[in-house]
Amino acid sequence: MGTHVWEKPFEAYAQKLIDEVQVPGAIVAVAKDGELIYEKSFGYRDREEQAPIDLDTVFGIGSITKSYTCVAIMQLQEAGKLSIHDPVVKYLPEFRTPDESHTKAITIQHFMTHTLGLPPLSSLFPGMLESMKDDPAAEELLALPELQGLEPIHTYEQLMDYIAKQPIELLGAPGSEFSYSNDAYALLGAIIERASGQPYEDYVKEHILEPLGLTRSVFHIEELGDDLNHSMLYSAVTKDGVKEVLRTPIWWDAPAMRAAGFLKASARDMLRYADVYRTGGSANGVRILSGASVAEMVTPIVKVDALKGYGYGLGIQPFGENATLIQHTGGIKGVTAHLLIVPEAGITGILLTSISDSPIQALTLGLLNSLLGRPLETPYATVDSYEAPLDVLRQSVGTFKSGEGDQVTVKFDEENERLVLAMGGKELPLRPIGEDAYLFTERNVDTSVRFVRSADGTIIRFALGSRQLPVA
Repeated sequence: MGTHVWEKPFEAYAQKLIDEVQVPGAIVAVAKDGELIYEKSFGYRDREEQAPIDLDTVFGIGSITKSYTCVAIMQLQEAGKLSIHDPVVKYLPEFRTPDESHTKAITIQHFMTHTLGLPPLSSLFPGMLESMKDDPAAEELLALPELQGLEPIHTYEQLMDYIAKQPIELLGAPGSEFSYSNDAYALLGAIIERASGQPYEDYVKEHILEPLGLTRSVFHIEELGDDLNHSMLYSAVTKDGVKEVLRTPIWWDAPAMRAAGFLKASARDMLRYADVYRTGGSANGVRILSGASVAEMVTPIVKVDALKGYGYGLGIQPFGENATLIQHTGGIKGVTAHLLIVPEAGITGILLTSISDSPIQALTLGLLNSLLGRPLETPYATVDSYEAPLDVLRQSVGTFKSGEGDQVTVKFDEENERLVLAMGGKELPLRPIGEDAYLFTERNVDTSVRFVRSADGTIIRFALGSRQLPVA
């Protein structure tokens, strides 16, 4: 593994971002054609103990778990135990939405592509409640009005009952609207369990982790025993306008939602896992999926926004002129992660950090630009501007809120005659790129947003990145 001319500029760029956001620990690792070509750690796996990070340090990977869940579904399809075009109710007769005909029309593929028609729900919080209630880091979150009086969700059956009771408006017919759904992926775990006869976690271990030799990939950090080579968790709090990063060691868990985002893994394991997509189904000399199934997983089945598509548990977008980026991020308390594959270049990569608000997209952008010989801060893609009428801009203001606790406000800036997105204490100008479609830029990373209208032209939702937030 030699030194590359881009390493020092990239590491300076990365260190600046890491210092700015106060990321306690991170690792970046890249392979080309299956051989490690670059690794770099920043900070410590445990800041207080100054314990170092290496390729075998286990971090949370959050929603990257969703790709493993889709591998399992595709394996079961290959084994003849299900079809992704089967109705979900064939395996989950308890599953209900506000519309019975809608419910019956939802297929497994709709779950895999986040197109089942459900808006973002609050299910994850009662799902994690048991592990959150004893964690001081969760006090502020648990104090939110919408989380009061919730009963813990332990089982798939309880999760389906919770979903059925939510007073929601469906986004559209199955397959018509993309909105990221942890609930759909949680219930893919239930389908895997019922189709295979094994608990979800056991199936993943037996059919994915063990065959690939992923010995440092676990659902529970306790599985590592006395091995302390895993990341500590950190959380950011703001006191009197000053950000402070605190050691918060309790891992959150949601027994009924592990298929949506609760796997932990080392960088070495993640690079080996990424080879499944680079090679078309094999890694470590073992085939776990057919080339046809992998090709389907990495095909953009649905459009997410102006820049991105989504396959099965993976996002797909063009990168530069001649490359495709296959990727997924993950984030939960003490975790931000990014898995990436650029098949045309034979590149696989993983970025793992120990805090939930790390600048993972900007780090990934700098890494990809470095690997592919582009200036460090080149945007993911170039998007043409669009001339939006002033009256349309003025009509687009409002506040939007999801069941997951996200809330944003769109304002009209009279002085500059533009829309501004207010969220997380920041105000970000929105640049029109199409009818009701806009971009905002943060740390050189463009994020696409759009307004969703009803049949009579009224704005009813705001699609922010991958989620649709209803009008508050």
